[in-house]
Amino acid sequence: MNKKIGSRKDKPDPERMAVLRALPIEIKEKITGEEAQAFLYKEALPDSLMEKLKGYMVIEEE
Repeated sequence: MNKKIGSRKDKPDPERMAVLRALPIEIKEKITGEEAQAFLYKEALPDSLMEKLKGYMVIEEE
């Protein structure tokens, strides 16, 4: 089931919203709506987004 961006009833994670807002503009311009939605709503992150954010993320091992 595909949902359009903005049609969600739940709210985005405020901490993740702050992270996206804090990114440099050149990174934010490259992030697609689908990538932003996955990040904000704690969905599986696309590999394309992981590649764009690799310099800003710390991957925790379980």
